[in-house]
Order: sequence, then structure tokens, then C-alpha cells
Amino acid sequence: MQQTYQYGWLIPFIPLPVPILIGVGLLLFPTATNNFRRIWSFHSVLLLSIVMIFSMNLSIQQINSNSSYQYVWSWIVTNDFSLEFGYLIDPLTSIMSILITTVGIMVLIYSDNYMAHDQAYLRFFAYMSFFSTSMLGLVTSSNLIQIYIFWELVGMCSYLLIGFWFTRPLAANACQKAFVTNRVGDFGLLLGILGFYWITGSFEFQDLFEIFNNLISNNEVNFLFVTLCAVLLFAGAVAKSAQFPLHVWLPDAMEGPTPISALIHAATMVAAGIFLVARLLPLFIVIPYIMNLISLIAIITVLLGATLALAQKDIKRGLAYSTMSQLGYMMLALGMGSYRSALFHLITHAYSKALLFLGSGSVIHSMEGIVGYSPDKSQNMILMGGLRKHVPITKNAFLLGTLSLCGIPPLACFWSKDEILNDTWLYSTIFAIIAWVTAGLTAFYMFRIYLLTFEGHLNIYLQNYSGKHKIPFYSISLWGKGVSKRINQNVGLLAMTDNKSSSFFSKRTYRIDGNGRNMTWPYITIPRFENKKLDSYPYESDNTMLFPLLVLGLFTLFVGFIGIPFNQGGVNVDILSKWLTPSINLLHQKSTNSTDWYEFMKDAIVSVSIGYLGIFIASFLYKSPYSSLLNLDLINSALKRGPKGIFWEKIINGIYSWSYNRAYIDSFYIRFLTGGTRRLAELTHFFDRRVIDGITNGVGFISFFIGEAIKYVGGGRISSYLFFYLAYVLICLFIFFIT
Repeated sequence: MQQTYQYGWLIPFIPLPVPILIGVGLLLFPTATNNFRRIWSFHSVLLLSIVMIFSMNLSIQQINSNSSYQYVWSWIVTNDFSLEFGYLIDPLTSIMSILITTVGIMVLIYSDNYMAHDQAYLRFFAYMSFFSTSMLGLVTSSNLIQIYIFWELVGMCSYLLIGFWFTRPLAANACQKAFVTNRVGDFGLLLGILGFYWITGSFEFQDLFEIFNNLISNNEVNFLFVTLCAVLLFAGAVAKSAQFPLHVWLPDAMEGPTPISALIHAATMVAAGIFLVARLLPLFIVIPYIMNLISLIAIITVLLGATLALAQKDIKRGLAYSTMSQLGYMMLALGMGSYRSALFHLITHAYSKALLFLGSGSVIHSMEGIVGYSPDKSQNMILMGGLRKHVPITKNAFLLGTLSLCGIPPLACFWSKDEILNDTWLYSTIFAIIAWVTAGLTAFYMFRIYLLTFEGHLNIYLQNYSGKHKIPFYSISLWGKGVSKRINQNVGLLAMTDNKSSSFFSKRTYRIDGNGRNMTWPYITIPRFENKKLDSYPYESDNTMLFPLLVLGLFTLFVGFIGIPFNQGGVNVDILSKWLTPSINLLHQKSTNSTDWYEFMKDAIVSVSIGYLGIFIASFLYKSPYSSLLNLDLINSALKRGPKGIFWEKIINGIYSWSYNRAYIDSFYIRFLTGGTRRLAELTHFFDRRVIDGITNGVGFISFFIGEAIKYVGGGRISSYLFFYLAYVLICLFIFFIT
């Protein structure tokens, strides 16, 4: 076992050859590298699979032996300063490594087909592999400085991936917004790291926790300064995990390709903030004020994310706000000290949300083949409906992920969310009520997304594309596929390159799009009215995109069982608790999860009932293809108008406006922060030009004027000089005597 741990330093470096070789190949041998580009997807999956197997092996050893391992080596050593680098293999590291690798492998296989049409295919895989390296380096770091280095690398990769289609203004603005917002939190993180180094004199986690606890016990530290440093550390997690008020970057980050949303914004990058708080929880738990702050920020995020998801039209943006709310649940559990519940929900949510994002990508992929559908329309749920007939596998996978997030047993998120909900009653009644109400809202908005996308049979834009109406158009998608296999060979493929590419995991050939992602309307629709048999309809994705959905669906079904207790020697123990024993012992908590099954079933009945209530309300409002919060006829007829009906209509419209306009938080930031910064810059610019430069220029102008005036006084006559001199002396004497 010791020998296996010694190779833990390889975990972050195994995926690194892919981005290096792709970069070198594109620099030195661009033609050959592009011709063999399909190989790189296989290499990316292969190397990440090696990391996954290695991580699983380490996890099994930890479960069996309840052990951790750390190795460090000195990098900078002076008389007053020592900086060490190393790696730490403990339960938190192994959990995060397994999540990153398993979800990453599925996303890479999915991306091979999803991105096969894209000219920047190689750049995409280079970014993804480098992101995996950065994230694995982050979770294996043994000290705060090392975490900060990889933290910034993860931020850089997210900037590159969110702005992958950087020629699109929306994508360029989104990556800048994510970068700037995260800089706020990262600056606080850096200050917090330096502050705790000043207090303890160490960056290493074990030394830091031990020294700090001794200082607190002996009351040898300024508690106000300690709390400030802890808040600054927490600020980094707030930005990275999209907690209020630094959550505004997450929904805009959906401008990147859908596989990026599944990997970064469901399972890994946004989980980095949860990981940081979990890693530093032995530090935070002895500071009551910071634990209360974590809980407060988390419960606000839980409710805010759920309310903002209620009226979103974009399917990916709705899932993004759902991610924000679920991250709030994890942060709430950490703020309550429920370390096990937080990590349990981190695991179950990662697989469920990755399944949902990849399912949404499959939906978007199918909608792109419809006549007249531009990118904004292919993600608009209001323009969907009836897709269950055309994409049945995607529909079933999406339904599985939806039911899991709704908390329906025996799916994954039911077990973890139920634990958090039960823990809230022991912490705060107000927080518990908000958390339980939000659980109902989660079921409502998730089923709203499902119903608007897959149920019904009317599409607003195409009327009914279920095959009953014939569309007399040839539509050629610049995103890789034609809508029909019966496209006339004489039709020209305008604005397309002649390059072709086949994905590694599929033999189908796709045309490479050079500029399709840059276009506002990336379709060439050519009317051919003489052919009345051509249909336009959605289609199911290829097997290489459906296979990851199947695997993630199995995880969603069964991963929750790792938290179910079993009887061992008369004690109820579960796999997750045994796995987390070293970390739980560090927090001085119980290492086993004793469960009263009667209490569990009683609480589960309540939570499941709330979930079903949300599903019922969503079904009532959205089962009809004509009903939505945009069309209140169904609600108004149910309320039969009248004063009460008008009152409720105003409330519903207010909720809709609040949700659809992102609670006006973005508008507030634009008006007061961005606008205020601009006005301050303009004022500073005016002060610099008119005051600072004005004084300097005024002195020069006055000197020039005086010099010009004096030169006329000097005429070269000594008598004149003597006259002015005597006059000056007499004036001075006169002033002296009269004063």
C-alpha cells in the first residue's frame, strides 16, 4: 500500500502529455496534426482512464485501512522562510479524483462526436485535458500556496473553455465576466492565505490546523483578525462555486459548448469551492462566526438559485441555476458542520447534473437540424415540445436525472439531499423551512424543464414537426449534419469548407465548420417547393453521445447506495462513512452514521411528498403545450378572474419578472458597480486632465507670459535699470515705514 501511495504525485501529470503534444504538433506540424486529429480523443480518454483506475485503487485502500498519505519536498529554504511542495492522498482527494475522472471520461467520449464538426476540435481537447490536469493538481495539493497555483490554472482553463467560440460576442463577454468575477474571490483567497501564514507561519494543512487550534485554545490570537482572514478565504470559494453574491458568472458561462458545461459547471470546477471549504473545515469549525456566515450565504444561494430557475427559457441556463441552488445545499451542510452530508451530495449531484447537461446537449444537437432554428432557438424550451417521440433515449436519461434532483427514491440525490434537509432542523428552524420549500421548488422547475422540452406535441415555431406536416425546404446545417439524407446533390454548401472529419468512436464523417459558430443564423435554407416529401424533424444523437448518457444514468441509479448503512457487528455503518473516517476523525466527529430507520422513513415520506407536490404543480401548469408562466390563461381560468384572480396574477407576474430578470442583480451590478466604476473613471480622467494637467500647464503658461512681459522691460539702457531699481527700493521703504 505504501508503495502505491508513493506514485500519487503522478495523478495530475498523467493527462498533461495530450495538451503539450497537441500544442507542439499544431506549431511544428499543423497539417499532419489536423489530419490525425481523431487520435487525440482516444489518447485523452485513455490517459484519464489510467488516472481513474489509479484513484479507485487508492480509494479502496483507504476504505480498507482508514489511512491517509502525505509527501512533501522542500523547494525554497532560507533562515526565515520555507516553502514546500507535495501531494496529499486522503478521502477528500480520492473522492474528487474519482469524480473528475469518471465524469471527465464520459464528457470526452461525448465530445468526440459533439465537436467533430468543429474546426477547433484539437484546441477543445487540449483545453479539456489541461483543465483535468489543473483540477487534479488542485485536489492533490498539500498546502495553500500549491492550491492557489492550481486554483488560478483552473480559472484560466475555465476562461478559455467558456470563451471557446470567442468570435461570438456573447461567448467573449461570458468568459470575461467569469474571469473578472472570479478575480474578486481569488484576490480575497490570496489575502486570506497570506493572513493565516502570518498567524501560523505555515502553509501546510496539518501544521496549519494544529498551530491554529493551539493558538485559539490559548487565546493567543486576535479573534477579529482571524475572522477577517477566514472570510477572505471563504470569498474564493464563494466566487468559484457561484454563491451569492458572486454567482452572476455561472448562467452566462453556458455560452461555451455543452460538454464544457457538463464537466466544469456540474461536476468539477464549481465543486472546487466546496472542496476548498471542506479541506479547510478544521480551520473554520473553531470560528463560530465564519460557520454562521457560510450557512447564511448558502441558504440565500439555495433559495435564490431555485427562484431564478423558475422562468428561464434557455434549457442550459435553467440547469445552471439549478446547479447554483444545489451547490448552496452542499455549502449549507458544510456550514452546519455536516461534512459527510456535503460530500455525499457532491457525489450524487455530480453524476445527476452531468447526465442532465449531456442530455440537454443531445436535445440541442437534435434541434439544430430543424429548419430555421438558430442557436438561441435550439436552446429555447418554449420552442420545443414533443421531443419524446424523436429522442426517446435522451428523454429517458433526462427524466432519470430530473427525478434524481427532485429527490425521488431510490435515485442518487434522494439519499444525500434528505440527509441535508434533516440536518437543517437541528441547526435552525428558519433555515430548515427555507431548505424544504426550496426542495419543492427544485421539483417544480426541474419538471418544468422536462415537460417543456419533451412532453406535449405543439411547437410554436414549426407548428408541428412530428412528421404530420411536410416542410418544403432543404435545410443544411453548418453544425455537422443535414436534416435529411435526401438532400439534392446539386445543392451548394455555401460558407462551408471542403474538409471532412470522422470522430474516433464513430465512423460517421462530418464536415468541418470553419465559421459556423460565428454566424447569427448558421443555416442555409434553400426553398425547393417542387419536392413535397421532404420532412424536417429532430433526430436522436449518435451512439457515442448516447453511451455516456447510459453510463451516467447507471451512476444516477446506484451511486446513492454508498450512503445506505448496513449492519456490521451490531453497528450501522455505510461505505461512505468508512471511506471518510480519517477526515471525520480530524473534525472530532463520529465516524459512523447510525440511522434510525423509522425516523428516516418518516422524514423521507415528508421530503418525497414535497417533491411530488412540486412535480404535480409543474404537470398542472405545463402538461398542456399552451400553458406556461408566459401564458396565464390556465391559471386565470382556474381562479375565475375577479379581484382574487387579478391579485394572484400580479403575484405570478412579479415572480416571473423576478426570475426571468435574474432578480435584477445583474442590472444592479451593471448600473451601480460597472456604471459606478465608469463614472469614477470619467471623473478621475476629468480631474487628471483639467486639474493636475491644468496646474502643470498653468504654471508653464504663467512663466511664459511673465517671461514675454519682462523681455520688453529690458531695453539695454543702464539709466532705465537704475530708475526702476531706485523706484523699487523707495516703494519697499515706504511700505516698511507705514507698517
